[in-house]
Amino acid sequence: MSKLLENATNELQRLPGIGRRTALRLAMHILKMEPDTVDSLSTSLQRLRHDIRYCRSCNNLSDSELCPICSDPKRDRSVVCVVEQVGDLLSIENTGQYRGTYHVLGGVISPMQGIGPSDLKIDLLCDKLLTGEIREVIIAISTSVEGETTLFYLLNRLKAFPDVKVSTIARGIGFGDELEYVDELTITHALINRREIARD
Repeated sequence: MSKLLENATNELQRLPGIGRRTALRLAMHILKMEPDTVDSLSTSLQRLRHDIRYCRSCNNLSDSELCPICSDPKRDRSVVCVVEQVGDLLSIENTGQYRGTYHVLGGVISPMQGIGPSDLKIDLLCDKLLTGEIREVIIAISTSVEGETTLFYLLNRLKAFPDVKVSTIARGIGFGDELEYVDELTITHALINRREIARD
């Protein structure tokens, strides 16, 4: 095998869910593409990695200081949906059923992986709540052990805001399911049937 083809295959194989055979197939496909198309793909990936920002309000990916959701005047700013990752936000947005804002934690608490509360954007969420503008926090994180640990921690932090209603999405999503991979209909039902959490 050509060294250049082998190098490209090895790099593509680093992507999640891409095995050796798929990586080789992708590399061969790229070889058949027009040079301008490959250049465009390469430029897009470089710009994605180097120029992307995080929204200063919600921690969503953005091209500027505020993401399109946070800068949309039609969004209900009194409701914030807390998610683990940007992929979860996109899954909820794709349902078309939610018109509030978001807060992306950037992961979940996982002592095994060395991720503690200070590694997540929980303080940013609390700063947002201090403005008094938010009346409900919807916690929409995965139902894994780490997700439940994060939920418990968040509930303790949110006790400092007794006037804010705290709810979770309905547990129509199975334990251990990653929100990013749940179908839109299930997410829609989970949002509609969310429940308030007792905090005493």
